[in-house]
Amino acid sequence: GNRIAAPAMSGMTLSGKNFTFAKGKVAVVNVWASWCSPCRAEEPTLSALSQKYSDVQFIGILTRDNPVNAEAFNRKRGTPYPTLIDDSILSGFRKSLPANAIPTTVVIDREGKVASRISGVVTVASLSQLIEEALAE
Repeated sequence: GNRIAAPAMSGMTLSGKNFTFAKGKVAVVNVWASWCSPCRAEEPTLSALSQKYSDVQFIGILTRDNPVNAEAFNRKRGTPYPTLIDDSILSGFRKSLPANAIPTTVVIDREGKVASRISGVVTVASLSQLIEEALAE
């Protein structure tokens, strides 16, 4: 269809590692901040689904937050996927993401294009359906 390409996603993560997403697999990208209570509320769902769908790359993107606070939150929760701290990645999503609404979650297809989006808190059902659709393509 008429999908917008997702930006390249690489950079430093909260844990201080370099991460680069290589397209070719389905990805779930979650924009969040540790001060955002709906973001905190949906973290267990994202973590659980990241372990259920081991062939899908889950990626957090931190926005308008202190990385120290966010790293402490992820460490306490044991969040299993990386969060990138380079806010400039978000500007590459500006055609497909609302500027200030968090949490926002985007599913990226194997061609590196934005397949779908959830504004607000994800549920197991809503995100699973979008992942399944992207995997089936």
